[in-house]
Amino acid sequence: MSSTPETEHDVVAIGCGPFNLGLAALADGVDDLDLVVFEQRPELRWHPGVMFDDAQLQVSFLADLVTLVEPTHPLSFLAYLRDMDRMYPFYVRERFHPTRREYEDYLRWAASRLDTVRFGHRVRSVSWDSGGQRFLVEVERAGSGTRTTSARNLVLGIGTEPALPEALGELPADRVLHTADYLDRSAEVAGAGQVTVVGSGQSGAEVALDLLRRNRAGGPAVNWLTRTESFAPLDYTKLVLEMTTPAYVDYFHGLPAPTRDELVARQWRHYKGISADTLEEIHDELYRRELDDGPAPVRLRCGVAVEGSTVDDGTGEVVLTCHQRDTGIRFEHRTDLVVAATGYRQRVPRFLDPLERLVRRDERGRYRVRRDHSVELDPTVSGRLFVSNADLHSHGVAAPDLGIGAYRNATVLNAVAGREVFRLPKNTAFTSFTTPAREG
Repeated sequence: MSSTPETEHDVVAIGCGPFNLGLAALADGVDDLDLVVFEQRPELRWHPGVMFDDAQLQVSFLADLVTLVEPTHPLSFLAYLRDMDRMYPFYVRERFHPTRREYEDYLRWAASRLDTVRFGHRVRSVSWDSGGQRFLVEVERAGSGTRTTSARNLVLGIGTEPALPEALGELPADRVLHTADYLDRSAEVAGAGQVTVVGSGQSGAEVALDLLRRNRAGGPAVNWLTRTESFAPLDYTKLVLEMTTPAYVDYFHGLPAPTRDELVARQWRHYKGISADTLEEIHDELYRRELDDGPAPVRLRCGVAVEGSTVDDGTGEVVLTCHQRDTGIRFEHRTDLVVAATGYRQRVPRFLDPLERLVRRDERGRYRVRRDHSVELDPTVSGRLFVSNADLHSHGVAAPDLGIGAYRNATVLNAVAGREVFRLPKNTAFTSFTTPAREG
């Protein structure tokens, strides 16, 4: 890589999902901070594979790009509603949770107003220039070749990628799809005689509901298998929700790593459960179907782990080897198509390979992340690498929650500026997570 950059910035942010878009929005109001966001996709798309028409956001509209830190910011959700002339319809609607489709439209609206967001720009590599004490970022733009820019600070916000478990990994690509691709492969779903959803969570439940509606209209038979002991609801009760606040993040980050890992494993229902509304819709759909048409060709099974899969050469069916966890009984399940609601994993960015020897990781290979969301680097590196939504292990269940985005971004920008550009809220929870200070 050339050591002579063509442009220089205070911050280069890589990836443009809601979190880095929010970073750009907050930085847009800081005159002495030069930030740019590079996104390889040609436009902003947010979970297109499960963008059902009636899907609701699971958090309040206040969890937008800026409001929980800067409520009067011109790129707030309320400013979007005003610009779209939908303020009164939204008010009369009396729902704090927008639809997912509306939230994506809001994100696109905000991105269109930021000249610091560059779509169609692919970061090819990042290295550290020890002489110039800066990161060198090689960026490729379609049709314009490759250029090099530099920055003292990087923010990594490339998000996660669909995870397919080993038990399903040997199936042919035309027999298995991830929920992330569900709507994009709608024709294959419609053409199957029987579809099985493996895994749960919100996306799995929404796919199951869509399949039930398709089935009632003559679509494929539906099966839903999950290894959890129940089709568990998202625990979003008020005091539990305080575990997604900065107060809990402060407490969680100060715990020993083994304790943090144990807590994250126990707290999965705080961010991997199913909304109560979706569960009610599924039950209502089943009830209406039975009332009108008799028992539906539907099988829902919880406490079932899928341990292997293959395709029967004789029948062409997918054969899943299943284990009923309570009884220990193993059985085969046959289907035509598998939809994997099996979650996501952190992306492994190859463009950071030149920095690998300078990055500090824990015993499980994860970034060592400080409270301000910067990764521990070799002492010879004076620049900082921040991560966005790659810190579940260090900052707890708030990490993927949209409600922490503005706070995290303000924390990053304060750290970059070396001063309190944004006043961070201090009263964020009624719960006292820490033990009382010792007296005497």
